[in-house]
This record gives sequence, structure tokens and C-alpha cells, in this order.
Amino acid sequence: MKNFTAKYLYYLLLFLLISCQQSERTTAEATASGYKVIAIKDGDTIELLKDGQPLRVRLLGVDAPEKNQDFGTRSRQFTSDLSFNKYVNLVVDGKDRYGRTVGTIILPDGRTLNQELVRNGFAWHYKAYSKDEELARLEEEARSEKRGLWAGKNPTAPWDFRKNQRTGIGNVSTENTPAKPADASRRVYICDSEGATTYHGSKTCSSLKRCKSEIKTVTRGTAVVNMRRTAHATCN
Repeated sequence: MKNFTAKYLYYLLLFLLISCQQSERTTAEATASGYKVIAIKDGDTIELLKDGQPLRVRLLGVDAPEKNQDFGTRSRQFTSDLSFNKYVNLVVDGKDRYGRTVGTIILPDGRTLNQELVRNGFAWHYKAYSKDEELARLEEEARSEKRGLWAGKNPTAPWDFRKNQRTGIGNVSTENTPAKPADASRRVYICDSEGATTYHGSKTCSSLKRCKSEIKTVTRGTAVVNMRRTAHATCN
């Protein structure tokens, strides 16, 4: 009788152990559904891990403040808090002119990152490329409630900010403003493409020759202070 009881307890414990392991595997698989967010480029651009490769995704229908614009840092942090290192789903809309995937990011709790950015005042509805009525409504709601960037006196839309930057008159954020260089009036050259972050001391720089947009001449002061650009590693 004792042997029977011992065997019964042994098999019962073994059954419970196997059940727990299977439950843990099932939970892990459910947690890992979708694509893992591995990088936050700015408020409206993230990177996912898909098939072992990074996939850059530009959020559909929204435009967040640039990194060197007021609320740029906070917008990026908001996106990071909601999505970084989490598993999300992606609804692809297409690709933009820079080759990035454009789409909607569905968060683990079912909300969309696109809508949450606009709802909380960390991005504009990008009306030039989107007719989404819900995003339009969420922006109006955020404006009226003065959420996020709408608490400011005169928020500058990112597309206007980028345009002003190209002419050297951007509304630059006061967060970590670079010091004006001693040779601020010296001419330097920039590739006028979205996402470019450096300036070049020579127009014949091999890196600058690969620029697919317009090459502009600006002063070093404008490049460093207004545009927040840094010197190219080999062409300055």
C-alpha cells in the first residue's frame, strides 16, 4: 500500500511539473507574438526585428516633432515608454520615398501607437498624407485639452520646422543647444535630405557626392546651432 501511494504521488508530481512547463511555454509564446521593437529613432519612427533583420517603420498618418525641435525629446520618450522592447503587430500601408515601411503599430494592449501619439499631444495628424478622420478628431481633442505640445503658445508643425531648417531659421529647441562655434561664418556644405545629421567642410567630399538631394551652402554657425548638425568624421 505504501509503495502504491509513493508511486501515485510520484506520477502526480511529474504530471504537475510537465503541466507547469507547458503552461510556461504557452505564456512565453503568447508574450512573444508579433515583432519586437528594438530601437526608437524618434517619435514617429521605430525599428522592429523581423525575420532576424531590423525593419524601420514610419508611423502612418502622424508627424512627430523633430529631435532638435521643442517636444522632440519628449515625443521620442513617449514612443519608447509605450513600445520599446515590447512585441507589437504591424499593419503595413506601403513604403515612403526613403524606403521605410509605412504602417500602423498595434500595441500589446490593442491600442495603436499612431493614435496614442496624437491623442496625448506628442504628434500632429499628418494631413498632407492622411485623411484619417479619427486622427483628425484626436488632434482637435488634444488641442482643446492643451495636451502635450499643445500647451505651448505657438507649436510649430514638424513639416514647417523642416522647411525653416533648410533655410536656416528653424524653431530650434532650447534643450541642450550647441554653443556657437568661433568660426561661425565659415562656409560648409550640407546634403538637404531628411534624416541627414552632418555637415562637410569641402564640397568635393566623397560622402557628399553620394547625396541624392540638393547640396546647400550654409555657414557653420547655421549648421551647428540652427540645424544641430555635427562635422562629418572624414570631410571637415
